[in-house]
Amino acid sequence: MEKRHFETIAIRTQMERTAQKEHSTPLYLTSSFTFDTAEEGAGLFSGEIEGNLYSRFSNPNTDEFVEKLRLLEQCEAGVATASGMAAVYISMVALLKTGDHIVASSAIFGNSRHIISSILPDMGVTHTYVDVDENDQWEEAVRHNTKMIFVETPSNPTLKTADLTFLGEMCKSRGLIFSVDNCFATPYLQQPSQYGADLIIHSATKYIDGQGRVLGGAILGKEAPVKKCYDFIRRMGASLSPFNAWVLSKSIETLALRMDRHCYNASKVASFLADHPEVEQVIYPHREDYAQYDLAKKQMSQGGGLVGCEIKGGAERGASFLNALNLHSLTANLGDARSIATHPASTTHSKMSLEEQLAVDITSGFIRFSVGLEHVDDIITDIDQALKKSKR
Repeated sequence: MEKRHFETIAIRTQMERTAQKEHSTPLYLTSSFTFDTAEEGAGLFSGEIEGNLYSRFSNPNTDEFVEKLRLLEQCEAGVATASGMAAVYISMVALLKTGDHIVASSAIFGNSRHIISSILPDMGVTHTYVDVDENDQWEEAVRHNTKMIFVETPSNPTLKTADLTFLGEMCKSRGLIFSVDNCFATPYLQQPSQYGADLIIHSATKYIDGQGRVLGGAILGKEAPVKKCYDFIRRMGASLSPFNAWVLSKSIETLALRMDRHCYNASKVASFLADHPEVEQVIYPHREDYAQYDLAKKQMSQGGGLVGCEIKGGAERGASFLNALNLHSLTANLGDARSIATHPASTTHSKMSLEEQLAVDITSGFIRFSVGLEHVDDIITDIDQALKKSKR
């Protein structure tokens, strides 16, 4: 088949049509599948025959969703999960064992940090956190028993960028599993497999769905580690539902279109905030004042749909600002068609100590915007009036 572009793959990758010749993939809302003969059932369970036998193992809707993401991320294999956090958790516990050590960026989602700090130690897996943008720290943190490197890039919530080329080469030379959470960038803006990532994690709940409708996750990557993750999911049951898979597969068809608009709107919002007297700092990967601008430009085709900023007045001002917003939603999500504003210190990263928050630049006045698809002038107008109304 001729080489096709991202948008075409996202739209035209589809399961084989049934005898009904449907144009849009149908839903397969069934828990199990029948066998024509006893011998076929035995063959399916033994692996000698390929096919569907139970939706916890596989389902046409789930298979289509995974295949789309696999092709878009340019990976060998993939598996779907019930949520993004299930993908993060399984990508670790399926591959790490007692005595292993994981090195992770300190700037990651609060729940991911909880898994590494509180759950893995109960399994006998130790950890070290490093600054995502300090390559020397990554090298120094690797021990004789280090098994995995885990990083989000851009990071949650302060949008720091990991040097994927450096980390990919380091992991290859030392025989480490290189795992990248690509949720914020999506495969449209960044493909970690091109830098040597063994595993790529997605919370499909975010930009993949793009409309705040369903939960879902995915683990993509090299065949061997993904197979271990699949075997774990098959037995413990954190499978993606066929309905959610169908929704997510349809959502991927508009991913490129939506991300273009998210990025355009976000860049405009970042420029507005940078010029506002009530804002002390703006973080957006494709702004020239971004600390890792050259690296972000190299790794990401656009700057993404998230903007961070420090507003004057600390936590009290931050709360007043959020309460003054009219258009923006206050919700525990991102990547939605609707613009969202979040105060990470009191919500998504509230379980971290003040010292831990400040170590990853989460200050009391830090606001994270997930810039939506509304008209950008309306988004900016809402932010402007909230900044004025919350000023004391």
